[in-house]
Amino acid sequence: MAPLVGIKAGDFMGPSGGDHVEYPGKLTWSVLISCVLGAMGGLIFGYDIGISGGVTSMPTFLEKFFPSVYKKEELDKSTNQYCKFDSQILTLFTSSLYLAALVSSLVASYATRRFGRRVSMLVGGLIFMAGAILNAFAVNILMLIFGRILLGFGVGFATQSVPIYVSEMAPYKHRGALNNVFQLSITIGILV
Repeated sequence: MAPLVGIKAGDFMGPSGGDHVEYPGKLTWSVLISCVLGAMGGLIFGYDIGISGGVTSMPTFLEKFFPSVYKKEELDKSTNQYCKFDSQILTLFTSSLYLAALVSSLVASYATRRFGRRVSMLVGGLIFMAGAILNAFAVNILMLIFGRILLGFGVGFATQSVPIYVSEMAPYKHRGALNNVFQLSITIGILV
């Protein structure tokens, strides 16, 4: 093998041995709006993170769907919060979204490649909406968990396809900043 004499750092970076390539594309209003609206797919993930933490601490929610946890909380007047919620059903309710998001992100990668980013984001949004409706009208724990699974599928599709969509839409100089709007959307969703 020949030694790499005379090769400088960066020589392997461009198509012609280190030349800097200017890619076409400018940050226009339509590109900016497309990227920001696409990145708002993070809102559903953040919102659901905030909701699941909030509702599991509401006494009326616990009384209706998790009466054993509610009774235990009412009897326990200590200030120690450790293992206060030790119900496996409550754990299933909380974690079902994240497990479904993991599984669906694997399916979403194929769907995103096959059908495109916008279709994948639309499907994720529709599945999320179906889960939200099911959870809003839930009358028992089974409906709640199934709704959370649908929410997880929607979140999995969105978190897989949105960053790719924004990266492909954004001009290369602004790609990192516009992809951070996705992270910001997740944080705003948690806040809301």
